[in-house]
Amino acid sequence: MEALHKSVLDNFRLDAEVTSCERYGCGHINETYLVVTATGHRYILQKINNHIFKDVPALMQNIASVTEYLRKSQSDPRRVLTLVYTTEGNAFLHHTDDTYWRVYEFVEDSVCLQAPENAMDFYQSAVAFGTFQQQLNDFPAETLHETIPLFHNTPNRYKQLRDVLERDPMGRAKDVTEEIAFVLAREEKAGTLAALLASGELPLRVTHNDTKINNVLFDKDSCEALVVIDLDTVMPGLVGHDFGDAIRFGASTAASRK
Repeated sequence: MEALHKSVLDNFRLDAEVTSCERYGCGHINETYLVVTATGHRYILQKINNHIFKDVPALMQNIASVTEYLRKSQSDPRRVLTLVYTTEGNAFLHHTDDTYWRVYEFVEDSVCLQAPENAMDFYQSAVAFGTFQQQLNDFPAETLHETIPLFHNTPNRYKQLRDVLERDPMGRAKDVTEEIAFVLAREEKAGTLAALLASGELPLRVTHNDTKINNVLFDKDSCEALVVIDLDTVMPGLVGHDFGDAIRFGASTAASRK
């Protein structure tokens, strides 16, 4: 175990001395490690990518608030992520080398799928995200921070597209004129959800914003969905965006990048 990891873990309320800390999982944004203590207890240690998530305290406040709220209606510890707090009572550690770390309880007897192996896997992931949103239906979404500002703001995405097309920095726009025309012709419809939110016809809700099957843990024996993970992008949003993102992932035949 590296000295850095030991110095980080010494700051968390673990049940015993750490015996191993090894890289774990397939994530590309944060660095994830499996931690085992002398009692055999397991934890997940993550180095939070503060280049992508620039306000880690706000991000962790979101996660702490949402998981504590979910735990009020859920008695099964495997169905809610459990943060392990620091010895000073914080949800994360800002280390002396200016890195940010957090620890979760490991969800035992669970598996993470990188792609659905059958239709039931996809269905179970839908149940997981649907249950997540239903349980947070009464949570005051406006109290959460935007961890990635304008992340699912479709009109802003179109603005960014038009800005890039105008500059055409790589000189490749001429090679995809049909594709560009296809996207631009649908600009008004693509902004429908944002317009409905602005008019008050759609409510602001707590959304996950990254509804891929590999952000759900499944029971290794029953294949039933257990818990939604990767809560870094949990913030105020629209249910329709979460649904669309899930369909986009489930219908895609390309390999996932995260």
